[in-house]
Amino acid sequence: MELFINQVLAGIATGAIYACMALAVVMIYQAIDHLNFAQGEMAMFSTFIAWQLMQWGVPYWWAFLITLVFSFAGGIVIERMLFKPLAKAPVLTNVAGFIALFAIVNSVAGLTWDFTIKPFPTPFGSSPFLGSQLISTHQAGMIGVTVGLLILLYLFFQFTRIGLAMRAAAALPESARLVGINTSWMIALGWGMASAIGAIAGILIAPVVFLEPNMMGGVLIYGFAAAVLGGLTSPLGAVVGGFLVGVFENLAGTYIPGVGNELKLPIALALIITVLVLKPAGLFGRPIVKRV
Repeated sequence: MELFINQVLAGIATGAIYACMALAVVMIYQAIDHLNFAQGEMAMFSTFIAWQLMQWGVPYWWAFLITLVFSFAGGIVIERMLFKPLAKAPVLTNVAGFIALFAIVNSVAGLTWDFTIKPFPTPFGSSPFLGSQLISTHQAGMIGVTVGLLILLYLFFQFTRIGLAMRAAAALPESARLVGINTSWMIALGWGMASAIGAIAGILIAPVVFLEPNMMGGVLIYGFAAAVLGGLTSPLGAVVGGFLVGVFENLAGTYIPGVGNELKLPIALALIITVLVLKPAGLFGRPIVKRV
């Protein structure tokens, strides 16, 4: 029983990171109806920015905040310069843009900071949380930061004018334009927020997987799995899907014979396929109905 509880708690901790990544994926998907295949690389680059600031002597939390501002601005710049001109382009053109962005960001990070693995600090430490051997202080910190972020996002989207405008622009863009909402800039703000959320995921997971240009590859796939499981049209579903994928991954690696760490990633891919076959809209997503 202790092993089971330990794996569930560890799954919730890693699921918090998958929830952040899935939420970032869903925010961009709702804005432009495309999956951002470079979301992980953007998060990785932001994590390197935080690491570089700390190498220059900037305290952890100041580096954290500066990185979020940089990531938010970078997300807006990427949307304005690359994907706004592609708004009416064919789907494959957008896919090519995402792949190009992926390759460029990965290469620039490698050329700037090289491809060697670097340790990344944690402000929470790695000792047992409250004396319990079931969860470490860093894992508890990951969960705490993610829950705090989700509460702030809920308050933002429910009780602020900009948040309500962003929801309207994502759900009913034509109606939003008719009432004076600048949907173009709402999309840009969505990109900025998604980029900042991805940066949080990268900074929190870096002490676990270590820092290098390819660190977010697996995390992004788990984020996609979480987004598909919860529903690409539901931010809440993305969050729930992230926690479910994290717990499922850990339990499968522990209790299914022969799985181990090597087959955890294929399990995430199998989960994506299974959900798409059985319930394409996801657990919380709404089916898309078109009049013909």
